[in-house]
Amino acid sequence: MDYKKSLEKAKNFADIFHLVKNAVKNCLGTDQAGLLLGLSDLGAYGNDYLGAFYSFDANTIVINKRPLNKIKNASPSLYNPYLFHVLLHEYVHSLGIVEEVQVRQIVYEITQKHFGKNHVATQMAFDLEKFIPNMTFEDNFEPPEDLSIEFVSGIDRDNTDYIM
Repeated sequence: MDYKKSLEKAKNFADIFHLVKNAVKNCLGTDQAGLLLGLSDLGAYGNDYLGAFYSFDANTIVINKRPLNKIKNASPSLYNPYLFHVLLHEYVHSLGIVEEVQVRQIVYEITQKHFGKNHVATQMAFDLEKFIPNMTFEDNFEPPEDLSIEFVSGIDRDNTDYIM
């Protein structure tokens, strides 16, 4: 699989999630079925954001809509690499790895193997702040405008067990 071309041509969450699952399976030899993906406004601290989180209890990745929309509008060329990075990070958490330093190292290694050291996705895995400054929580919390989660259907097309 040509990950660079596939990421560039990805049109939706399912396309990028498919890349994430393949990359993890290729590197770690494991995968996680049955995940849900949701989008929600997780609030902000000034210009700082929490990009996403994984809920072990709900087997759900929730991506913060604020930075996602900001990136899509301000730097569209960074949208797919950012989404790949966030989904990969949370997907690694879904495998039971909770230590942030370990997750970041695994994400970097997987991304570098599939995209090469100089690709923007790898550079994001190495230092996200360089591309998207002020993406972590600090002071002056702005609460979410809407706490609801918008679920994205059909992201795990490889693990669909129903008859069409």
